[in-house]
Amino acid sequence: MSIDFYSWISLSIRWLHVITGIAWIGASFYFVWLDNNLERPKKVKKGEPANKPDGELWSVHGGGFYHNKKYMSAPSNMPEHLHWFKYEAYFTWISGFALLAVIYYYGANLYLIDKSKMTLNNWQAIGASMGMLAGGWLLYDLLCKSALRKKPGLFAILLFILLTLSAIAAGMMFSDRAAYIQVGAMIGTMMAGNVFFNIIPNQKIVVADLIAGRPVNPEFGKAAKLRSMHNNYMTLPVLFIMTSAHYPMTYGSGMGWLSLALISLAGIAVRHYFNLRHTTKPKMPFAVAAIIFMVAAMTFPLALKKSAAQDVGEVSFQDARQIITTHCTACHAEPTTHESFDEPPNGFRLDTDELIIQNKALIMERTVVGKDMPLGNETKMTDAEREKLRVWIAEE
Repeated sequence: MSIDFYSWISLSIRWLHVITGIAWIGASFYFVWLDNNLERPKKVKKGEPANKPDGELWSVHGGGFYHNKKYMSAPSNMPEHLHWFKYEAYFTWISGFALLAVIYYYGANLYLIDKSKMTLNNWQAIGASMGMLAGGWLLYDLLCKSALRKKPGLFAILLFILLTLSAIAAGMMFSDRAAYIQVGAMIGTMMAGNVFFNIIPNQKIVVADLIAGRPVNPEFGKAAKLRSMHNNYMTLPVLFIMTSAHYPMTYGSGMGWLSLALISLAGIAVRHYFNLRHTTKPKMPFAVAAIIFMVAAMTFPLALKKSAAQDVGEVSFQDARQIITTHCTACHAEPTTHESFDEPPNGFRLDTDELIIQNKALIMERTVVGKDMPLGNETKMTDAEREKLRVWIAEE
């Protein structure tokens, strides 16, 4: 019995990515909640130490009571044991980039490139992807260091516009599925870069000053908190993108970038609602707005496809089977004839009439709605052929 090492490697990296991502996101959500629920002290009275706690909180969990205190600059003495939260972020990014390399770079001709959009060879596509990762971080970091850091609302709008433009650019270069993953990788790189280049270095400066007995500059803590809040708001859009490959109706239209923008806004609204709920206890409009954005994002691609439908007349099963034989059975048959697969991916076959009829719903989802099959559109399936499949499935 042969072992599919590629699939096992991919699974191991994906599992590591999920585990470390949960740890990182959990820490982000908890500390933002903690910061928003701290009981702030009254103004410092004359004679009181300047480095008194900025807030404290009593909580109960798992049968025990916890007493948290926050110092905006630093405590008067360095504690014996200081816990750092950084490796969750580092290993989430490392495993995520490894997954990007194993699936989308190693299999660039199948998963990254769509030659019906742009004729790129593997290295050109990989170079464009990595260039967007690096360029996205550099531009974001420059914006964070500019005067915009003091105008969070304007900064958020500008960053959202830049990421939406990135989604449009990625959709013009890469396959629809890869375009979403590219934007997710860019956001993840910004988040991990915040931890590696800003949050942890600033915290190390504060610790070094405290150990050396030097005055601690609170601006380092404020800068780290700003980046931490950016990460908090970017979390839910990234989580959606991580799961988006399973829902091709979100990225399968010519304007999949709009679905991504709307769903991301929904995630941002949800995160903002909960962040505010921990402090000012707002009413429900934030949550309602998030639901409206989500519904709009889900229905828009389907409406677009309906309006773009072509009149192809009646379509027989023989017509549909010929299209499937031409474009699908190189991979989804036993034995396969595609050079990249020794067996049908995920055991999915379309080499008999019974299997074609049995799997018509999945054919509809991946070939007509999502358009991510055939992979990379290697066989150049036309929109007219996809419409014929839609008509046949609808009439069955």
